[in-house]
Amino acid sequence: MKLWILLTGATGYIGGRLLRLLEAEGHPVRCLARRPEFLQGRVAATSEVVGGDVLDAVSLQRAMNGVDTAYYLVHSMGAAQGFEETDRQAAERFGAAARTAGVRRIIYLGGLGDRLGKLSPHLRSRQEVGEILRQSGVPVIEFRASVVIGSGSLSFEMIRALVERLPVMITPRWVTMRAQPIATRDLLQYLRAGLDVPARGNPIYEIGGNERVSYGELMREYARQRGLHRLMISVPVLTPRLSSLWLGLVTPLYARVGRKLIDSMRHPTVVQDDTALRVFDIRPAGVRDAIADALRNEDRECAETRWSDALSSAGSTLSWGGVRFGNRLIDSRSVRVAALPSAAFTPIQRIGGATGWYYANWVWQLRGWIDSLMGGVGMRRGRRDSEQLKTGDTLDCWRVEAIEPGRTLRLAAEMKLPGRAWLEFEVTGDTGGSLIRQTAIFDPVGLGGLIYWYLVYPLHQLGFAGMLRGIASAAEHPSRRT
Repeated sequence: MKLWILLTGATGYIGGRLLRLLEAEGHPVRCLARRPEFLQGRVAATSEVVGGDVLDAVSLQRAMNGVDTAYYLVHSMGAAQGFEETDRQAAERFGAAARTAGVRRIIYLGGLGDRLGKLSPHLRSRQEVGEILRQSGVPVIEFRASVVIGSGSLSFEMIRALVERLPVMITPRWVTMRAQPIATRDLLQYLRAGLDVPARGNPIYEIGGNERVSYGELMREYARQRGLHRLMISVPVLTPRLSSLWLGLVTPLYARVGRKLIDSMRHPTVVQDDTALRVFDIRPAGVRDAIADALRNEDRECAETRWSDALSSAGSTLSWGGVRFGNRLIDSRSVRVAALPSAAFTPIQRIGGATGWYYANWVWQLRGWIDSLMGGVGMRRGRRDSEQLKTGDTLDCWRVEAIEPGRTLRLAAEMKLPGRAWLEFEVTGDTGGSLIRQTAIFDPVGLGGLIYWYLVYPLHQLGFAGMLRGIASAAEHPSRRT
């Protein structure tokens, strides 16, 4: 009989990455999701997705059938109010369902904090959830972590947003509080190791990186790696409420959870018990390596993303200015053409050089002239071959970063910009022809990068949209050459 690993939170930051790790090792994983359509078609053949909710006892009973180990990676901090009671009820029902189904162990990710000292409501709730799960009678392995360093981690994204947007920061006292950040890859290794470690006595493992740093030091290291210069002026008068209002003003994305995050940051979250280092053969990275790894992984994940899938699942997040993917800003559009994918890709492969950019070439020439004045490459380089492209080719002010003939082309900008930019084309078969998707991607560096993006965004609507129409016309009428 197949024994499943039940994974909650598979659509979240940690859960989604743990899912890929478990699938890579061939484990049969069952994902419990409130919106299973977000995961259907995105899991391996060894996995299955079931609809349900940790607050719904009936759906939990179905999901627990045949489960050996259950990962509990959910919390309600994003709720408008009453998250403590919601987390309490969810843990009670999850533990009861696991006990009834005969689950062998529960692996739970909680939060670091002084067990005997003062805790924020959020950290107190995280530790209470662990205790409730243990009261179910099912053996529980609890990992307690501080800030997780990785693109998508809530605390890390908040810190990054502040550093990117504020050249000068008036900082409250919590930026001097000590934490022990852990890299995403190290946290995942601990969660994976929880499958095999003996669960006798419901162990609690405190885990963190190999450095204790303040939040201010964490901000400075992130700024250093992004080439930003930031001035932080500490003041004692910013209360938690004022701090949360300030946070919501600067980074509206975190307005709802700002107070809860800041309440947690006002207390030290460092490892006080080093048992994990003696039990597990895992040696976590320091802050510098963790941030560098996070930025590298974001590059890789961005490059591997199929925007047709990402944008279709984004739903209502589409808005003026594009959508966000980590720190990146995305502007994507598509058009259907009555041509086979190979024919639809042909004008894309001819882009630039003597062919031009299919719309408003004078604007591209002007942009290249301005770039040349600033010491950039401008548009003078042209292209190696008028018909074919290969990885590494120069193409006017771009360079071919990746190409799959007939399917995809990704160009990396080499002009002078307050950030990094890419232009990507993807062609897929569609009923009666093909779908061409064009995506502009920008990784802004600092406030200047954000200002630049929003200033040029109207030109994207005009220039890039016109370019895509020109490509579509050339695909459907190949006898017409631009």
